[in-house]
Amino acid sequence: QIELEESGGGLVQAGDSLRLSCAASGRTFSSYAMGWFRQAPGKERVFVAQITASGTTKAYADSVKGRFTMSRDNAKNTVYLQMNSLNDEDTALYYCAAGLPAWSTRPGTTTYNYWGQGTQVTVSS
Repeated sequence: QIELEESGGGLVQAGDSLRLSCAASGRTFSSYAMGWFRQAPGKERVFVAQITASGTTKAYADSVKGRFTMSRDNAKNTVYLQMNSLNDEDTALYYCAAGLPAWSTRPGTTTYNYWGQGTQVTVSS
């Protein structure tokens, strides 16, 4: 069992940066691949970024590649999403999730069983 809590969302202007955090409970955090997803109003939840359990491999959606960076600190049971050059299309509710297998490098091969409640990011243009 693992519980996830996101934080760091807020209202920013276009071009600004924001860093999201996701704190996990449980001693098995380092055994999970972790992902960030987002859901814009009226749209489905979509993949944003993923990182393997060891932190060595990351994957990003094309829409955020080059602007967002995902990282993790297994000693702190926390994953991060550094978001730069934000635009209004990044406005969404952002969720973190824990999945298996731990070495999975793509969302299509990862089963995400644990989800946080989300943190809202709003970008004004």
